[in-house]
Amino acid sequence: AYGMTFTLLTTSEGNKMGKTQAGAVWLDPDKTSPFDFYQYWRNVADTDVKNCLSLLTFLPMDEVDRLSSLEGAKINKAKEVLAFEVTKLVHGEKEAKKADEAAKALFGEGALGGSVPSTEISGNEFVGGMDVITLLSKVGLIPSRGEGRRLIQQGGITINDDRITDIGTLITPDSFENNTLMIRKGKKTYHQVVLNDK
Repeated sequence: AYGMTFTLLTTSEGNKMGKTQAGAVWLDPDKTSPFDFYQYWRNVADTDVKNCLSLLTFLPMDEVDRLSSLEGAKINKAKEVLAFEVTKLVHGEKEAKKADEAAKALFGEGALGGSVPSTEISGNEFVGGMDVITLLSKVGLIPSRGEGRRLIQQGGITINDDRITDIGTLITPDSFENNTLMIRKGKKTYHQVVLNDK
């Protein structure tokens, strides 16, 4: 009998890759959306870019070396290539392009955020106000109300660029801009809420 083993993929600090504050990064799109998957690789440390490009993409090594040699803000281009290539391998080129466009839209580079996880909710549910923890639970960003309270108290929830610090915050129809509302959990997890008045 024969066996084969592989070393774990680790960061430059020796920590296992594939773990975030929200839990594991899954290949299954139902557990980690293509957008969140893309964002994970887009946000790796500068010191991990070369190793990830070398091990996780099919780019020629001279291109890996070129991208890895970028410095300062230019290293972000290498991270975008890494995120796109790995997402393309796992989820296909179409989903990789959607995730790339969504990320650029969120960070002010145009395009539409159609790949950001999204939930439609009737506007009637916000008449009189829906408390923010209920909203977080409804869109699947928290496993429990206790976790929602903890995130808010630690400053981990932002809605339309406003950090939420009060667990009693109410979300009303006036909270939406063009019938949409963007929630950010932590630094990397986004979810869009769309008013559906049908």
